[in-house]
Amino acid sequence: MKAEHLIDLSRRIIPGKEHFKFTTRVDDVTNILPEVKHRPDIWYILGEMTMCTHIGTHIEVPFHHWKEGADTADFPISKLIAPCVCLDFSNKKDGDTITLSEVKKHDARIRAGDVVFIRQDMDKLYDSDRWNEQAHLSIEANQWLVDKGIACLGTDAAGLEVPGTDYQPNHIACCKAGIPMIESLTNLELLGEERHLVIILPLPIEGLDACPVRVAAIKKGGLDWQ
Repeated sequence: MKAEHLIDLSRRIIPGKEHFKFTTRVDDVTNILPEVKHRPDIWYILGEMTMCTHIGTHIEVPFHHWKEGADTADFPISKLIAPCVCLDFSNKKDGDTITLSEVKKHDARIRAGDVVFIRQDMDKLYDSDRWNEQAHLSIEANQWLVDKGIACLGTDAAGLEVPGTDYQPNHIACCKAGIPMIESLTNLELLGEERHLVIILPLPIEGLDACPVRVAAIKKGGLDWQ
């Protein structure tokens, strides 16, 4: 595949700079596994890490807000390799609402089984103390997308949740419908209004509600191969 056909939508994860717990340790393998031996001139390292499941660009699967929902190991990746559309709401500011009527303007672009990304351009604030600024979907707009039968909902902001509630209605609606959510995407401005194939691959770890994820969009014609 040619590089110009691929758009990386995932943030680089940097130890010590994430908003949630994330520590790493890289050492000579013999200091972590003393039973392993190697010659002094051989570079042979091993790493360990401790992290929150919501660091960087991450996917939240139904288990996050639904006890019977699929975890990161059981969520079907067939739903995460799908066409995607990006809805541009970069005109919205922190605290604004993305309304049902505004989302419905994109009705003709959204099909059942699509991955839908909400562009806010809030990824530009990720490395600042304003990282949690975001617009949000109204409960009605979120439910309309759920009822459309989308496969996944994502944004380049820290979330799409209605502020001031104590039960996260948008998360619950998505999770109970089997729709995962992705937060802290980046580079959504590169998608435009074209349809792309998106590949989202969470790690198949049993019992997790979420995990960092690599998300890539492939432009039309980018999968030509022999």
